[in-house]
Amino acid sequence: MKSLPLVKVKKKSLDSYIDIVGKEKIKKLKDLASHLKGIKVLHVSSTAYGGGVVEILQALVPLMRDVGLDTEWRTILGDKRFFNVTKAFHNALQGTDIKLSQEMKDIFLEYNKKNADKFDGEYDFIIIHDPQPVAIYHYLKPYTGIWIWRCHIDLTNTNMAVWNFIKPFVEIYHAYIFTLKNYAQEGLDKEKIFVFTPSIDPLSKKNDPLTLDESKKIFEKYGVVTSHPIILQVSRFDPWKDPIGVIDSYRIVKKELPNVQLVMAGSMATDDPEGIRYYKKTKSYAGEDPGIFILSDLDGVGDKEINAFQVASDVIVQKSTREGFGLTITEGLWKGKPVIGGNVGGIPIQIINEENGFLVNDITECAKKIIFLLKNHEISKRMGKKAKEYVRNNFLITNNLYNYLKLFKHLSKKIN
Repeated sequence: MKSLPLVKVKKKSLDSYIDIVGKEKIKKLKDLASHLKGIKVLHVSSTAYGGGVVEILQALVPLMRDVGLDTEWRTILGDKRFFNVTKAFHNALQGTDIKLSQEMKDIFLEYNKKNADKFDGEYDFIIIHDPQPVAIYHYLKPYTGIWIWRCHIDLTNTNMAVWNFIKPFVEIYHAYIFTLKNYAQEGLDKEKIFVFTPSIDPLSKKNDPLTLDESKKIFEKYGVVTSHPIILQVSRFDPWKDPIGVIDSYRIVKKELPNVQLVMAGSMATDDPEGIRYYKKTKSYAGEDPGIFILSDLDGVGDKEINAFQVASDVIVQKSTREGFGLTITEGLWKGKPVIGGNVGGIPIQIINEENGFLVNDITECAKKIIFLLKNHEISKRMGKKAKEYVRNNFLITNNLYNYLKLFKHLSKKIN
């Protein structure tokens, strides 16, 4: 029997982060980890490519190894039917009204059972990320180890039919992690609920320091005129990221600032079959406007290019209508840029309105704030400095590692 696919990750050293977060934080992490050395940890996600969960695990897994935890990351298997269903579930859990059919339930459970059948090995902690593999534990229980469900999505306006379908598979876990307290649904055991935010890796390729000149050169390869103002949104092509609304905001700005350009950059994830359809829809909506650049990995855009776009843009936007957290916001803030974000989900945790960015509720507000930042460079710089420090103190991978270690220690005492 073949096991679930193992994801290879590059080595990382916690000491590499000393200059960024300070010796005291690194010592605190090592002291906490010393009580957990040798424990076996498994992370399970739906894909090894594309999206925030992947970016977190690419840093978190090697850092767990570096502090002495025997950590693996594996992905699940699924065909197009399965990922169409799980994307529909994702959308429904964030508020879309869908009709939950018996066929959808059957496909979902069929693949969770297939993945459970391929699960082997003994672990002290198993972290299942998001709804796609949530039912694996149901098919294995009782099974060794402490099982944790990590939900990364915004459940504030969830579709109750879909939630009630997956709820029995969630309830049996030993712990649940949510990004915000109000994402946790009624009826879950309050003692099992833990809250902590996702994070970015300041030493990843996407966040390596790039000079402005180097960044502008990368932008210019794609035809963007760096002497003209640039608005940027980095995200998957997904209705919740509201790319159509971003284009509408840009068109309002363009009436006042005719030279403004809009860059929308994202990647296609293997667990998101809807992505290519929404990418095409966004391109169609943009039309032939020479000031709009819709770029993706299909155009050779990778981590370094995204990094350069964030460094060289004048205004960064994330106009989501639902957002579990939004790591692209964190990245923009870390680049020392104020970010304009939708006033939803996990975005207000990151954007402190009028301090390190702006929270907006519609396309008109978004356009007004874009114009304000483009016309007030000094204010934008001051806000950008606050933005970077806010991320340093709250949303780096070292914080995420600390939260997991603390949780492991707590659960070990409680359950054993």
